[in-house]
Amino acid sequence: MKKIIVTIAALLIFSFGLSEGTFAASVYKVKSGDSLSKISKKYHVSISHLKQWNHLNSDMIKVNQLIKLYPSASSSSSSSQSSPKESFRYITVNSTAYTASCKGCSGVTSTGFNLLKHPNAKVISVDPKIIPLGSKVYVPGYGLAIAGDKGCAIKGKKIDLFISSRSKALQWGARTVTIKVYN
Repeated sequence: MKKIIVTIAALLIFSFGLSEGTFAASVYKVKSGDSLSKISKKYHVSISHLKQWNHLNSDMIKVNQLIKLYPSASSSSSSSQSSPKESFRYITVNSTAYTASCKGCSGVTSTGFNLLKHPNAKVISVDPKIIPLGSKVYVPGYGLAIAGDKGCAIKGKKIDLFISSRSKALQWGARTVTIKVYN
């Protein structure tokens, strides 16, 4: 019961308090028109940290350049001290999307969260043997989500993303993605 309450509280926080930009992907690919300033604002990190983490001597960046958005183990100890350390792991999974309004669907997750009442919630269905229910998970192209559901077809390294719009769920299709699971 306590785990369900914690999961529901986390879902509410994520659905109302966080957006996709709150937790960044681990690496950003520079696009035309980007600058360190724009990237730092988008991912809520300082320009000096971006320069330090990427060993940049100037503000110059190039299209298609990969920019680290967090301190790595090889970064200096001063940058590690300025950012809280989070424990996480990467998993490559097959992903699909679902809606809460399909025929026979109740709209309520296996943890008791009502997706129909919270259509903007970022919830994924997982195999709890691979990703524990209640885990924070960053999915590229979807954002930060909570592992708040499990489905009978979700076995092994598969996830199913909740998307309230049927057309957007179909647009997601089936993709292989590397997700970041926070412990």
